[in-house]
Amino acid sequence: MTSSLETSPPAPDLGRRDFVATAVGSGFAAAVLPVGAQTLSTDAAGLEVGEVSVPVGGFALPAYRAAPAGRSGLPVVLVVSEIFGVHEHIADVARRFARQGYLAIAPEMFVRQGDAKAYTDIPTLFAEVVMKKSDAETLADLDACVAWAAAHGGDVSRLGVTGFCWGGRITWLYAAHNPRVKAGVAWYGRLVGEANTAFPRHPVDVAGALQAPVLGLYGGQDSGIPLETVDRMKAALAAAGAAGHAAAARSEIVVYPDAPHGFHADYRPSYRKDLADDGWRRCLAWFKAQGVA
Repeated sequence: MTSSLETSPPAPDLGRRDFVATAVGSGFAAAVLPVGAQTLSTDAAGLEVGEVSVPVGGFALPAYRAAPAGRSGLPVVLVVSEIFGVHEHIADVARRFARQGYLAIAPEMFVRQGDAKAYTDIPTLFAEVVMKKSDAETLADLDACVAWAAAHGGDVSRLGVTGFCWGGRITWLYAAHNPRVKAGVAWYGRLVGEANTAFPRHPVDVAGALQAPVLGLYGGQDSGIPLETVDRMKAALAAAGAAGHAAAARSEIVVYPDAPHGFHADYRPSYRKDLADDGWRRCLAWFKAQGVA
């Protein structure tokens, strides 16, 4: 697996507000500093937010939770991070979903492998942390988050999953893994790759196994996810749909011709506000249309 992310910027001045912090949902990863002035921040007033602990076997998995305060029976959305873990942007996305009436939970996926926020360069982060996180462990972590949500005010009969970059790839895989998922939205997640023990299947391999329809949001100028691979995924979905797989037939892929990788990431230079806003509207409408609202 290789990264489709841009080269990391120069080392930051950690005295600014875009500091590195270890708490789930706070600060930003060192590899992406400095953050941009356009970085969004969603008010937490009226929400129940913060770190929670999700039991996964004998392990306590930290996660960021955001939900309307004092409410239960909420639709649930899993928010799967980029390779940088659950930093402030991912927490903000969870709060945005909470503002729409969801219980959003964003697990800190790489905590067993290392501190994703502490790495100052992406290649080392990828080699030392991300590549050590197997798909089987990832899917089990998400299953545990669903169980946690069910016990803490969530209605998991209305379950959605969304993710960005690394999390976008996982969104496709989880929609093929858990039959309780009603819908997925994958933001520029890689679609193809070599199979091995840790990563036995990729999105293009699971088109016919999807349990729920997925909306894929991709950039035409994404150098790490060539359009040829997007076309392969479209063909795999079409073939599976023609063979009678309803979730594949209902899945869609939208390509924004001028968008780079990370166009939703408002803290990075790759951010494209108009495209991010359009993608967010599509995401919410997709979840609503599939019964996750």
